Amino acid sequence: MTMDIRKIAVNVEETHIEAGRDIAPATRKAVAVAVIANPFAGTYEEDLTPLMDMGAELGTLLGKKCVEALGITPEQAESYGKSAMVGENGELEHAAALLHPKLGAPLRKEVEKGAALVPSSKKMGSPGQVLDVPLGHKDAAYVRSHFDGIEVRLNDAPRANEIMVAVAVTDSGRPLPRVGGLTHEDAEGKDGLR
Repeated sequence: MTMDIRKIAVNVEETHIEAGRDIAPATRKAVAVAVIANPFAGTYEEDLTPLMDMGAELGTLLGKKCVEALGITPEQAESYGKSAMVGENGELEHAAALLHPKLGAPLRKEVEKGAALVPSSKKMGSPGQVLDVPLGHKDAAYVRSHFDGIEVRLNDAPRANEIMVAVAVTDSGRPLPRVGGLTHEDAEGKDGLR
């Protein structure tokens, strides 16, 4: 089954000032979104393998777009996340099929390594609704400075028979982190936790 992509959007957010303080270099997040046709909209399908395979394609496509938008090399990526919103004729399991079994490995390849789980969220929604993409350090889940998120909204997606899939990548943590814990510099990235 081929994937029908109606639209791709990419956005980069830079924070230069936080709490009245200059952030130098600016913290940066990129989010890439694909709006795809849901081949199972309005029907119950036991075998969701086609969506899982599409997830693998999207991990590569959207991860690459984020890295390119930030203008970094893959190893310079510090955190990542993924999210999907199904239109009203879909079901949450369609989002899960896209995000979980196969999207992670290709995304990890695009950001070099990625020992930690990729934070994710899924929801049902309609055009213009906000989709939150959670973020976490790509190699060490205990790096608190990288617990973050970015939201994305497209005015015309997802339509009833579509799924909006987003991947986010950063080259930094939050601006002015000060809640302690493991730092990016001290993370080893061997077990995905520390």
